[in-house]
This record gives sequence, structure tokens and C-alpha cells, in this order.
Amino acid sequence: MKTKKGYTLRPLGQEYILVAEGLDVADATRMISMNATAAFLWEEVEGRDFDEQTLVDLLIDNWNVSPETAKKDIAALLKSWRKAEVIVD
Repeated sequence: MKTKKGYTLRPLGQEYILVAEGLDVADATRMISMNATAAFLWEEVEGRDFDEQTLVDLLIDNWNVSPETAKKDIAALLKSWRKAEVIVD
């Protein structure tokens, strides 16, 4: 999968927002809120091919989290990114 072009990640207080700004984005008014961990993961895979395991590995390597928890958290994150249509499978 890959992140869609046309989104910019911006800090907003202790959260981050993913703002639609490009021509490849159907709804330029859409904003997606992310916590610092999700924002880190987005930045790590933005513009390159990745899969679920890539994100799981990044989570395990950078935070003290078990593989089971990482898999569960990444599945939820990918579900939200798919729903928001900010990644392409």
C-alpha cells in the first residue's frame, strides 16, 4: 500500500492533523486527526510502499509494545486510514 499524495501533516497542539491540499484529493476540506505515534508512522511510510508488517515493525522498534498489541493497534490504524481514504492498497 501507499499513502495518497496531496496530504500535509501539521502539528496542532499535542495532536497532528493530516490536511488535504493536493489535486489528487477528492475532498480538499477533509482533515484527519492523529496522535504523535500515528503521525510518526505516517511520516515513516509517506511516499513509499509499505505493508501492515512494516508499520508493526516500526511500532515495536520505537515503542515498548508487544507484537500482539502492535498488530492490533496497526490493524485499527489502517482501518481508520482506509476509511479516511488517505492510503491506497
